[in-house]
Amino acid sequence: MTKTIAVVSGGLREPSSTRLLADRLAAAVDADLDDEVKFEFVDLRKYGRAIMDAMLTGFPSTELQEVFDTVANADGLIAVTPAFNASFSGLFKMFFDVLPEESLADMPVLIAATGGSDRHSLVLEHALRPMFSYLHAIIAPTGVYAATDDFGAYEAGGLKARIDKAAADFTRMLTSCGKRRKRDAFTDDLDAMTRLLNGPARDKPRK
Repeated sequence: MTKTIAVVSGGLREPSSTRLLADRLAAAVDADLDDEVKFEFVDLRKYGRAIMDAMLTGFPSTELQEVFDTVANADGLIAVTPAFNASFSGLFKMFFDVLPEESLADMPVLIAATGGSDRHSLVLEHALRPMFSYLHAIIAPTGVYAATDDFGAYEAGGLKARIDKAAADFTRMLTSCGKRRKRDAFTDDLDAMTRLLNGPARDKPRK
């Protein structure tokens, strides 16, 4: 059965080390998965204006809605951001701010980040993991942070080993979670209200 994995890259430049890390994570996941896998790549820099418009108006463009659907319909997500001042980029955060509620509920997510030095490495635990936890995603235990120097010594420096370990953890989680049931916040709230209005179940009167 084919699995679809959305790969969201928040890189702001072209070429982008953030996209390079996203590509290498996707390749490692592809090598680890026994099932056939399809990757849907989303470079947020292409949708910067649409994301800002959605933030200001509350309504996504047709183009951005297609991106939302791509992410929400995936079986898993690889999310990679550049780090600025020990946190994710503004564009990356805005995208997940305007993404419809519950889009990532129960979705396995592999988190990763890039930065100029190792000083930003805690962005994974202090920013990315809490955000995706709030969005009700299932976050892989191993994330990947890559500083600029890591790319210069890809294998000798240990980046490849960290990518392989993160990919193995993510694919194991992806295959063990079973089929994902998409949530709909409006429907869930309506069901809860219906149950509340109906009140506690009463015993049927005896004949």
